Order: sequence, then C-alpha cells, then structure tokens
Amino acid sequence: MKVLVVGATGTIGSAVAAALSPRHEVIPASHTKSEHKVDLADPGSIRRMYQDLGRVDAVICAAGLTKFAPLASLTEDDFQFCLSNKLMGQVNLVRTGFDYVSDAGSFTLTSGVLAQHPMVGSAAISLVNAGLEGFTRAAALEAPRHIRVNIVSPPWVTETLVALGMDTSQGTPAAAVARAYVQALEGSGTGEVIFAS
Repeated sequence: MKVLVVGATGTIGSAVAAALSPRHEVIPASHTKSEHKVDLADPGSIRRMYQDLGRVDAVICAAGLTKFAPLASLTEDDFQFCLSNKLMGQVNLVRTGFDYVSDAGSFTLTSGVLAQHPMVGSAAISLVNAGLEGFTRAAALEAPRHIRVNIVSPPWVTETLVALGMDTSQGTPAAAVARAYVQALEGSGTGEVIFAS
C-alpha cells in the first residue's frame, strides 16, 4: 500500500514509518525536515500536499501541536492554537483526504492518554484528544467508498518522557506504540479507538 505518514519525523511517526516500510510504500510528510511539507494548522497547506501527492491508499497522522499548562494560565489563544493544530488539522486531513484516498483505504489519527487520564496542566490537550476520538467515531459512519477511519490513543512514550526529564517507568517505547498504527492500517475495523500499549 501507498501510505502517507504525517508527522513522520517525530518520535511516534518515525517509529510508524520504520514499522511500515518493510511491507508498504511510506510517503513521509511533516512540518519540517521532509520532502513533503505540511502545516496542519493551514487547510490550504493540507490541500496542496494532497494535490502534489495524488492518490494514496492510506493516511496516518502522528502529528499535531498542543500546549501543556495550568488551566488558569491558558489563554483563549492557547486553546485556539491546540484546536487549530492537533484537532482541526487532523479533521481537515480526513475531510480533504476523502478525495485522495483509494476505495477501501483508511485514515489513522492520533489522540492520546490524556483524553482518558487527564492531569494538572492537560486541559487543552485532554479537550483536543477527546474531541478527536468523538470525531473519529462519527466520521467513520459517513466515510465514502468503504474508507475506514480509526484513531490510536498512545500512552506516555518512553522517548518523550526521557526528553522531558520525567520518570520513564510508566513509558512505552515508540516501536511498541507503532504496532497499534500497523494494526489500524492492516485491520478491518473502523470507528475504533485503539489503545496502544
């Protein structure tokens, strides 16, 4: 399959690309450091990326910027930043992508553990992740041409915890998380929230 991986230079995205590359043609895209550049906060950028690439069999998104901060300090602009990037970026990746994904193809989006297990400072991220999971369930009902729409909810990723200087004992390596994306791509389910572990 020809699989577009958005966020392919990130921690999870690079692990997903590595897991898929032995069996599929991986097309990497990211905000930077990629032949195919895309800004998820810009619907025009998403449209141009699809126009440049043409038909693909599947899209996996492991990208989306958010803001982690105490609720009292989050501004309306902070919330809008999260909504425009991670939430509407992935929503628009699907909405626009319906015209470019093959019959019976698939989309796999990314939410995260903070939708189910929020913590202090995660109000904006928890909102976005939960919204994406709701969108996925609804979009799967209306996807044309037997296209599947699923979402992976990764736990805390070990490599991310290391980068943040946090306790890694509850982390899951990115390579293990990537298996959930492979499952979503190669499986037959739709409208599913897949919890990576």
